[in-house]
Amino acid sequence: MQIRLWDHNLRVRLIGEALFNMLFWMYFPFITVYFSSAFGNHIAGILMTVPPIFSIIGSLLGGALADRLGRRPVMLLGASLQTMMFVCFAMSPSHLIDYLAFIGIGLGGAIYRPASTAMVADLVPAHNRRQIFATFTTANNIGAVLGPALGAIFFFQYRQQLLWTCALVLLLYFIAIYFIVHETLPRSAKSSRDSISIPRLFMEQWKGYGIIFRDKVFLVYIIAGVFALVPIMQLDLYLPVYVIHHVPDQALFTWNGHPFILTSTEIFGWLLGLNGLLFVLFILPVTRWFRNWNERNIFILSSLLAGLGTFSIGLYTNIWYLFIVTIVFTFGEIVRSPVTQSFISRYAPEHARGQYMGADSLQYTIAKFIAPMTVFLSSWVAPMGILTIILIFSFISIGFYMLLFKLYKEENNQSN
Repeated sequence: MQIRLWDHNLRVRLIGEALFNMLFWMYFPFITVYFSSAFGNHIAGILMTVPPIFSIIGSLLGGALADRLGRRPVMLLGASLQTMMFVCFAMSPSHLIDYLAFIGIGLGGAIYRPASTAMVADLVPAHNRRQIFATFTTANNIGAVLGPALGAIFFFQYRQQLLWTCALVLLLYFIAIYFIVHETLPRSAKSSRDSISIPRLFMEQWKGYGIIFRDKVFLVYIIAGVFALVPIMQLDLYLPVYVIHHVPDQALFTWNGHPFILTSTEIFGWLLGLNGLLFVLFILPVTRWFRNWNERNIFILSSLLAGLGTFSIGLYTNIWYLFIVTIVFTFGEIVRSPVTQSFISRYAPEHARGQYMGADSLQYTIAKFIAPMTVFLSSWVAPMGILTIILIFSFISIGFYMLLFKLYKEENNQSN
């Protein structure tokens, strides 16, 4: 489905989200360093465990409100909250306000995302969703490649200007949503939009999520996702620890007898850059290559590639070998990305699509809590032991995905 044929809602959001995502990656990778210098490593480590909790609250709230109030109002709420928090961050006189503003930015983004994803599902036929979600992922990953390189300069030297730029971009995006984007809430959800008090609204949404988490298929999907994401998240957690401490400095190549030597830290930087570059170049082609594969096989392939690729990092320290296994586990992440969103958008009932999108984000948040245990355990467990644990997580996820689609098939057979 070519971009020129997209609904203008999607085109506006593609441009706005891609631009903001690049700015996001100009400050996000350095925020822990910033707070560590302000509060100390120990306090900063504790403080950084709090934002995921607000992300959970924001995602569940945003998803619920998207089904009650509509996609557009919730997206406006999320964008406006982020804009105000960036202004607070830019004008902040203290590190404590900086931290509270950072939490507010994350909360605004969490409120925004379920409504944004649900809007794609509202507008795009099921057979085109993988490609649309892959296009959004490509645009976001262009920012993930360029952002950190630019942020290394701008965040530390021109932080206020960067934060004001983020606020301005979000303000312009808010205006674009207000004047251009139209509502897409399905009729089945609109029928329930009667007048209701705020306390009763939250009570109803709480009951709605209770129903979702009693959905056995969805619950297995979340559990499988948590186990699958732990290996994928190691690129930012255990892999830098392993590469920096266990991979020796070595020559990338030799030119006229002069070797181009990379330190272990630089080797990890190259692996990280290769990961981002592969995402940008291949997510759309890979989505097309696997368009005829069923979701069960794609989820299983993703977990297998991510687990085996990460485990293989520990088998050999040659830089070109590390490039190859980086390609393997990156492709495990690439094949998964569009399918997760297309699966849940198809599985979720039309009237509760926003709630399911919000609840879907729990797998990422829970995985963020579990994944750092590899770094914690690395003080006592040898590298191959840690990598074996990561591989076991991927195999467990494969088992849960097989159970998921068995239950899903049984549920469809019963409904038919």
